[in-house]
Amino acid sequence: MTRLAAHRGGARLWPENSLRAFRESLALGVDLLELDVHLTADGEVVVIHDATLDRTTDARGAVGERMAVELAGVRLRDPDGRATDERLPTLQDVLTVVAPSRAGLLVEVKGPVAGVNVVYERQHGDARIAPGPSYPGLVAATLALLRRAQMLTRVNVMGFSPDVIGEMRALEPGVPTTFLVAAAHVRRVDVRPEAAVAWAARFGATDVGIEHTLASRELVTAARAASLRIGVWTVNDEEAMRRAIALGVDVLTTDRPDLACRVLGR
Repeated sequence: MTRLAAHRGGARLWPENSLRAFRESLALGVDLLELDVHLTADGEVVVIHDATLDRTTDARGAVGERMAVELAGVRLRDPDGRATDERLPTLQDVLTVVAPSRAGLLVEVKGPVAGVNVVYERQHGDARIAPGPSYPGLVAATLALLRRAQMLTRVNVMGFSPDVIGEMRALEPGVPTTFLVAAAHVRRVDVRPEAAVAWAARFGATDVGIEHTLASRELVTAARAASLRIGVWTVNDEEAMRRAIALGVDVLTTDRPDLACRVLGR
């Protein structure tokens, strides 16, 4: 059965990665909340997608250069770009909201530089996948908060960088991990989309998470043969949702959890 994940809490409906978005999606009955984590200058894990504050908040500058107390007053923007009263949450804030529910978490570990936490290169006829810049200690700090909240059995830690998967496996091998692959990565090294399955298996992930345009019967078959679960993102229209469900993907991640609930008959 396909499980439904609210991408950044439902980024087309509410301020993305906001406590309001997470609460609203939980009220809809989603199975999972997807969110992104960064590390502040003083070691606090905060929930925001971008490495900078510019796009989604009323402030500017790099998240990793700010202290947690500074970020506590930052206001989030709604999907139309208007500032709201929603504040930039810490991971602890989100865990407090999610813990009493039955929902799980998909936690994507981000890097401090936009778009370069992984590098794909074509090398000797194969793909070379190298980690980009990272926040030292972010995986461990995230894991510590999840453990304290007793959420280890309800979380999947995700990353585009193979280092995220490797570090998580070393620290807590029982926690599921997702290796994320974008369509641009596949195009860059000129391989078939099914290669994403081999990459995820190589790095020891339990799941492969792909941009939904890469999904195919062949890729799903390859994932099953490798004993990997498969998730697709970010699926926002009804036709694409129905296609993904028909393929039998394990997780459908969407900015429109309201629409996905209707498609799934909930």
